[in-house]
Amino acid sequence: MSENAHEDEHRLTLRNLQPEDYPDIKAAMDAVYPGIGGAWTRKEYLAQIHRFPEGQIAIEDNGRVVAAAFAVIVDYEDFGDQHTYEDVIAGARFTTHDPNGDVLYGVDIFVHPDYRGMRLGRRLYDARKELCRQLNLRAIIAGGRIPGYGQYADRMGPHEYIEQVRRREIYDPILTFQLANDFQVKRVLKGYLPEDEESRGYATLLQWNNFYYEPQEQPLFGGTKTTARVGLVQWQMRSMTSLEELIGQLEFFVDAMGAYESDFVIFPELFNLPLMALVEAPYPAEAIRELAGYTEPLVEAIQRLAVTYNTNIIAGSMPEYMDGRLHNVSYLCRRDGTADGQRKLHITPQESKDWALEGGDELRVFDTDVGRVGILVCYDVEFPELGRTLFEQGVQILFVPFWTDTRNAYLRVRHCAQARAIENECYVAIAGSVGNLPNVENVDIQYAQSAVFTPCDFSFPQDGILAESSPNTEMTLVVDLELDKLKQLRNEGTVRNFQDRRLDLYRVSWLNDRPEPRS
Repeated sequence: MSENAHEDEHRLTLRNLQPEDYPDIKAAMDAVYPGIGGAWTRKEYLAQIHRFPEGQIAIEDNGRVVAAAFAVIVDYEDFGDQHTYEDVIAGARFTTHDPNGDVLYGVDIFVHPDYRGMRLGRRLYDARKELCRQLNLRAIIAGGRIPGYGQYADRMGPHEYIEQVRRREIYDPILTFQLANDFQVKRVLKGYLPEDEESRGYATLLQWNNFYYEPQEQPLFGGTKTTARVGLVQWQMRSMTSLEELIGQLEFFVDAMGAYESDFVIFPELFNLPLMALVEAPYPAEAIRELAGYTEPLVEAIQRLAVTYNTNIIAGSMPEYMDGRLHNVSYLCRRDGTADGQRKLHITPQESKDWALEGGDELRVFDTDVGRVGILVCYDVEFPELGRTLFEQGVQILFVPFWTDTRNAYLRVRHCAQARAIENECYVAIAGSVGNLPNVENVDIQYAQSAVFTPCDFSFPQDGILAESSPNTEMTLVVDLELDKLKQLRNEGTVRNFQDRRLDLYRVSWLNDRPEPRS
């Protein structure tokens, strides 16, 4: 499998709805709401789109809209705490939309049944919150169905039901999800949607407060992020009995990092080496080629985790065996369902001798929904030309998955990573593995202390260490990177490495007519 030609299972895009999306919207609404009227008519759909196009949000997968959220802006005093769904949609004409209103009113949100379990609803809620912040509205208001209430209506009233859902003694497919997304129940609405028999006509009046509300102009959602949250996994090497067990351990950490809303999760180099104990090969070179057979299904599994937990995963590195050549590849699995790879360029003498690994010949820059990032696998970070080449193409975060067995080997990686952060005015995150694998030749012991490094200037930690783990202990780090500080440093720093380069004397370039690094 090539790192440049991985076939994507999903390609998710968050965007505004368009008139031509109606067939997909109708199919999804008919599938979601068969008992309460199904889809809006085309005329009703177009009325919503034309009145407030920015508030109608879609998630598209390979050209098909599979989830959507609809909203209007209203002056809440016009409605108060007692109103019905019909009051808000005005006969599906949506004449209630008021660009000068103070709250974003959630009209509807749904996910096609084929895409449930991928947490697309959470993405739509997050997009609504971002829209509310950027439009400087004070809150999001919505009337929420409680479809589980019908099973309890003969035993308790709606208030008691809501309270038990709040205490997690009862699960409601809608209210439980809304509470998990930081919405608060203001009151119970009677007769909100009379035809909703599952909810017995009741609904919750929900509110999410925008604590960043202030009267200034902001761009709409999708703008440049100023903060990136990175989760580093200091991985414990342990015996594994199957590929499924390894994937289960991966999901444990991705789930944990996803709960912290991490934009990136990074695993160490060759984190899948425990699977080498499952192959039957007399020599290390044969064993690692057998291990490469697990790479394709493992990358596919990690792509699914990236989508499900809404995070970008730097999947450490894995061996790739193609056309008789063995490479060490780090995969970037994005949360939109796509994947790319960076081959390790420099091979250590031991890797060449014992495994017959070969170095790649292309250095790549990766565009993500957070910004431009680069990946240097372990030994590669010890070559400053690579960091400089990436930095010249706008990389703000450099990820270094590594695997070292001794402290002196680790310190080579660490000190070089710190140098790359200073000389290139960027963040560098390194993640390694700990523990031992006594039954795997050449992988007996590990030494690691994962960390995030910064430039050394007044806006950053004095020692250039933003965070670091305890040595040789399985653990995670969750770190916020303030990207705007890099821009300030490059223009106003005590020293300005980028601006002060003597390009009249020297420069870094690729030789022998090789193509320039590309995104």
